[in-house]
Amino acid sequence: MHPQGNPLKGVALVVAATFLFAVGDTLGKHLSMLYAATMVLSARYLINLILVLVTMWPRHRSAVWATQRTGLVILRGLLLAVATVTMLLALRVMPVAETVAIIYITPVLLMLASGPVLGEKVSVLGWVCVALGFAGVLLIARPGSGLDSWGVLLCLLNAVLGTGYHLLTRVLTRTETTMSLLFHTALVGSVLSIGATLAIGAEPMPTLPDIGLILAYGTCATLGHLLLTTAYREAPASTLAPVNYTHIAFATLLGWLVFQQLPDALGFTGMALIAAAGLMAAWQASR
Repeated sequence: MHPQGNPLKGVALVVAATFLFAVGDTLGKHLSMLYAATMVLSARYLINLILVLVTMWPRHRSAVWATQRTGLVILRGLLLAVATVTMLLALRVMPVAETVAIIYITPVLLMLASGPVLGEKVSVLGWVCVALGFAGVLLIARPGSGLDSWGVLLCLLNAVLGTGYHLLTRVLTRTETTMSLLFHTALVGSVLSIGATLAIGAEPMPTLPDIGLILAYGTCATLGHLLLTTAYREAPASTLAPVNYTHIAFATLLGWLVFQQLPDALGFTGMALIAAAGLMAAWQASR
């Protein structure tokens, strides 16, 4: 436990962050069905970039963007940017709850990939987590579930990209500062999304109310990550990791309220298996 932290405050911050993420997912689904994903992402990353510069540059100046392994830092930003695109494209054709649940297999993939990449041994419990996680995905995306097959593939691609992003994060935190990683993530995402928008066009242009929703989408994502970062200063990861799964609960609730979409019984079972696998992986990591 952090000696001067407040675990209850940390838990509350994670719950608030996952709620904002779920709101962002819901807004993302609505917007992705109307506009180009790259245009929607431009707002998200620009808000993120502006916030990083406004809060950090006046105090730290050039240290904000100073790096030692620039190539890997940029690659990390690219992985997250492409992953975010796959998320929006999946939400275009998938319910919010199932999309978020499948993506939460990332902690299991991360544990599996840590063996060959980082030299960490996968225990028997780890293999149980892998089996549970993939069983959950199969239950959600089984034949007859009614889910779009391309949407499921996009979710799985997102999980793979997210795994690479987290692996690089674990490697780069040994040499890079947190603010530099935040800055380059926002910068790479902004350049990529704006460049793609200019290349493919942004037709149709959003209406004034939808511009507000696009800004709200970017704000939810940025504030969610800010709250999540703050939470980990209040309590250890082993305490907070299980709370992240409230994201699935919020996504299910909002998907039902906004789009009248609920998983069936087998879908709920699959979501529970993925959550259980992630919780077990978090518990093992804390040991």
